[in-house]
Amino acid sequence: MNTALLWPPLLLVGSNILMTWAWYGHLKQPSWPLWMAVLISWGIAFFEYCLAVPANRLGYGPYTGQQLKVMQEVITLMVFGVFSVAVLGEPLRWTYIAAMLCLVAAVVFIFLPVE
Repeated sequence: MNTALLWPPLLLVGSNILMTWAWYGHLKQPSWPLWMAVLISWGIAFFEYCLAVPANRLGYGPYTGQQLKVMQEVITLMVFGVFSVAVLGEPLRWTYIAAMLCLVAAVVFIFLPVE
């Protein structure tokens, strides 16, 4: 596989793991003051940006902007699905799986040839 096609999704996976922790990891620490949760989340988000920006820079060209965005959304939901079950202890409901399948269909559509 062409590495120009491989690096953007891999970097997006890494950035989404970090962003999920930044946005939702503090929910497991309800005793933290809000200012602390914000500062820690912001610190994590900095490293998320260090992966997301190169992912989009490297990906734009081999992929269209629209393809990168749809890919990122699907990766986000996949990462959050694992996080919500493993860290937050939430059940993976059928409605979440159905929504994910709809997004996978979106990926199929966005990568179809235009001609």
